[in-house]
Formats: sequence, structure tokens, C-alpha cells
Amino acid sequence: MRTQGEIGDPTTPSTAGIGADDNGSGPAARTVRSSIELAPESVFPFLGSADQNLRELEELLDADIHVRGNSVTLTGKAADVALAERVIEQLIALTGRNRVVTPEAVRHTVSMLTEGSSESPAEVLSLDILSRRGKTVRPKTLNQKRYVDAIDANTIVFGIGPAGTGKTYLAMAKAVQALQTKQVNRIILTRPAVEAGERLGFLPGTLNEKIDPYLRPLYDALHDMMDPEAIPKLMAAGVIEVAPLAYMRGRTLNDSFIVLDEAQNTTAEQMKMFLTRLGFGSKIVVTGDVSQVDLPTGARSGLRAASEILTDIEDIHFSYLTSSDVVRHRLVADIVDAYDRAESEARPQVGPHYPGNRAQRRAASRGDRR
Repeated sequence: MRTQGEIGDPTTPSTAGIGADDNGSGPAARTVRSSIELAPESVFPFLGSADQNLRELEELLDADIHVRGNSVTLTGKAADVALAERVIEQLIALTGRNRVVTPEAVRHTVSMLTEGSSESPAEVLSLDILSRRGKTVRPKTLNQKRYVDAIDANTIVFGIGPAGTGKTYLAMAKAVQALQTKQVNRIILTRPAVEAGERLGFLPGTLNEKIDPYLRPLYDALHDMMDPEAIPKLMAAGVIEVAPLAYMRGRTLNDSFIVLDEAQNTTAEQMKMFLTRLGFGSKIVVTGDVSQVDLPTGARSGLRAASEILTDIEDIHFSYLTSSDVVRHRLVADIVDAYDRAESEARPQVGPHYPGNRAQRRAASRGDRR
């Protein structure tokens, strides 16, 4: 139950605060108070352990929040109170779906509603992709939800964004889901081994053992999503394949879910080769970060080329994620933004290729030292 009114005499509009009007008056400037009554069983999930969720709300929202018993009182400008009401409604809706409300969920809910999304944060944050041993993989931001929906709706999807945005992890979760629901017969996970020419020869072991470090992140994600005991059997049977990109040449991949990771480190020719492996009944997800290219100086990223060449083709979708979609430690988003700002400021000193190629940045740095 919710009640709302202006501060002061209920028959006299209040003009406290500064609103959108130039003279500081009008509905946007009035101070209002709203009261929301929570169901008793929702109070603790809403507040969080040691009131962590409440503290996060107080930090993110401009409205003053006061909780007494199962009553939440909001005070502030009308627009601020209205936003706080919507945030609380969505968090309560999450608890009603038996979801654990965390400070991270609070942050993502506020972000989605602040951006004016028409989609319900409760629906976004309660979409399950995979569940195993009590751990559930689900999108945590609106862009991640749209990315997952695009994978369902399209044959080829490009997930482009900075580190920590979940683009590879969610793609692999969708691959495992497709295998478990028999939408495909096998999963193929691949990534380019860009530094193979200069480093693999110095590593001990067979070719597979030399390449393994480049594929390890894909193995790690698989172990999060499947029973570790089952993975070797599925790989031996060819149901799951983890291989360098070079192994894709000359093949036609039918009834498969194929994930190409670190695609920014493909050349334009490699990307074309990979995409043309697509067979009947298959789906491709390509992930990468165009700001983290490790190709030799002068080589053009296949991911960047694809984003320019393939945008108008039906059934190919490009999903872009940003630092606001980072789901690792909250500092990761700040780190990504800080590096982007630094690179943007330094860009004129290096030239037009500066933002997309770390090899060129290293070469430029060496040149400066000389």
C-alpha cells in the first residue's frame, strides 16, 4: 500500500526545493512524502544483510529513505520520490520471485530505471539461462538481457564490449542451454592464438599443450556450467570441441552452437573464413572488444571490419555492451572508463589507428623513447 502527499498543510502546495522551472516553483520543485507498506516477509530481503541494500539505495537515490518496521517513507522532490518508488517496487517484485536482492541488483535496477527503460528490471534480473548446483547464470543488466534475446532471435550475433561485461560467459551459457535442450548436437568453442608465432615455440609439450593456455578461459567457463566429470566424455565424443581458430578452416559446421571468443584478434580474412563455416541448423556468437586488439602493426581487426561490412544483413545482429554492463567487481567499470578517457586524450598523438590496436600503441611508445 502506498500513500503520497506534499510536505506541510495538505491543502497548500509546498514549494521547497529547486525544480525544473527557472523560478524554482512548479510541481517538480515541490517536496513530497510517500509511504510504502511492505509485506512482513519482504522486509529483510528488501533491506539486505546488515542493511546493505538500504545503504546502497541511500547512496544512489536523491530521495530521503526512512524505514520503520515494515513501512518505508520517501521524502524529496516529486521526481526523485517517484523514481525511488519505482525502484522499491521492482526490488519487492524480485523478492516475490524468490530472487535474492543484492547491492548489485539494486545498482542495476536504479541504472535501468534512470535510463528510462520500458522493460521491467525485475523481469530482466530474474531471467534464468542455466542453473547448476545452486548457481544460476542470468543477465544482470538491460543490455545483457537484449544480448541474450538477440541470440535467441538471430543466427549470427556479435557481442562487442569491454572486459567483464559477460559477453563470452552468457554466450557459452546459451550454448550449453541449446545443447541440453537438444536445439543443437554439439558446441564448438574457438579463439585465435594471436601470439602463437612468437611464443608457442618456446613452450614445452605437444601442439595441443602449447595452445592450451589460450583456450583455458573457455575451459574454465565450461566447468562453471557443466559437471566437470561429464566434460571429458563429451569432448571425447566430439559433442564439445574447444579448438584454436585455425582448426576451423575447410569445415562446414551443421547443427552446432559456435562461439568465437577474442574476435578482435582475428584478421579480416580469418573472420570471413570463420563466418563462412556456418552450416544448417547452426548458430554463431562472436565476442570481442575492439579496444583490446593484439594484432601486429598494420593488421586490421576482423571484428572491426565485420561491424562495418555486415550491419545491414538480415539475421545478423550486433549487440554493444558498455562499462555500465560490467558485472565483475564494481572497480572494473571505473578502470575501463579511466583507460578509455586516457586513450581518448592520447589519441591525436598516435594517429587514427590508436584506439584499436595495442601493438601500434606499443610501437608508438617505443618510438617516443627513441
